[in-house]
Amino acid sequence: MSMLTVSGVETFYGAIQALHGVDIHVEEGEIVTLIGANGAGKSTLLMTICGSPQARTGSIVFESEDITALPTHQIMRKGISQSPEGRRIFPRMTVLENLKMGAAFSEPANFDTDLEQVYTLFPRLKERAEQRGGTLSGGEQQMLAIGRALMSRPRLLLLDEPSLGIAPMLVRQIFTAIKQINVQQGVTILLVEQNAYHALRLAHRGYVLVNGTIQMTGAGKDLLARPEIRAAYLEGGAT
Repeated sequence: MSMLTVSGVETFYGAIQALHGVDIHVEEGEIVTLIGANGAGKSTLLMTICGSPQARTGSIVFESEDITALPTHQIMRKGISQSPEGRRIFPRMTVLENLKMGAAFSEPANFDTDLEQVYTLFPRLKERAEQRGGTLSGGEQQMLAIGRALMSRPRLLLLDEPSLGIAPMLVRQIFTAIKQINVQQGVTILLVEQNAYHALRLAHRGYVLVNGTIQMTGAGKDLLARPEIRAAYLEGGAT
């Protein structure tokens, strides 16, 4: 069953067109990854799904409902949550307060259960519960951003560059957590990631975005094996 279908989406920033007729779909239970060079439009696509900016043409359908023209807060209430690029946690708030912000759209009765689930996934957050978010390491802040997104009980989780700026020793831990979220919690995931190797190994399917257009799609392992993908994204080459 298709959970998310993006059809012919074009997105603009003023007069500048960022997405050119993008078509992707995400099936329920999948991890789908979107790879591409800087400036390809990956983050723009995630933000367009979330309604900011809104698509100028095309459609975005989530669980059989057209959400293209909905404002962001209504889209979030439908069961979509995002861990944005750069994490964007609240630095002056504690870890616990950040997680409470993520639970704003969830039923209060679920809070303790959801909090314990996040702490089980990321034990370090429990250790740092009363520490201000801005004092955490980059890896810990990424854990917090993902945990905050999970507190709304999403059915679709959008992850934007979760390994960006993280020490290599923590990258594997983040990707292990992403798999656990998918397998153990049953959350469908759309992942934007520059680390093509880890992303394609993890994903059921992948899309390659080049200059705002989808240039290639296929199973994650199949894309990983293609020489043009290896040359462009795994061996220091340019797209």
